[in-house]
Amino acid sequence: MKKVKRDELRPEYRRENLGKGIRGKHLKAYRAGTNLVLLQPEVAAAFPSERAVNDALSTLIEVAEHAGITPRSLGVRRRRAGELRVRFRNT
Repeated sequence: MKKVKRDELRPEYRRENLGKGIRGKHLKAYRAGTNLVLLQPEVAAAFPSERAVNDALSTLIEVAEHAGITPRSLGVRRRRAGELRVRFRNT
């Protein structure tokens, strides 16, 4: 079996055609912390815009806070940065 050198590009990829790399191009967005969520199609259809989704979620958070509902009372535990674990309680 022929070994392939890891540091070589395939013939169809020429380094001169890829353009110049820019160091730190996405650093600012990375440090700001981006949180993307994929909505189910039926949920996305209920909202006309990104702002409508954010407004609805902000309202839901305010209602939950007013009712005294916290992530911990729902069994949500943070494990690692951005990773959540939800435990459902039997009622």
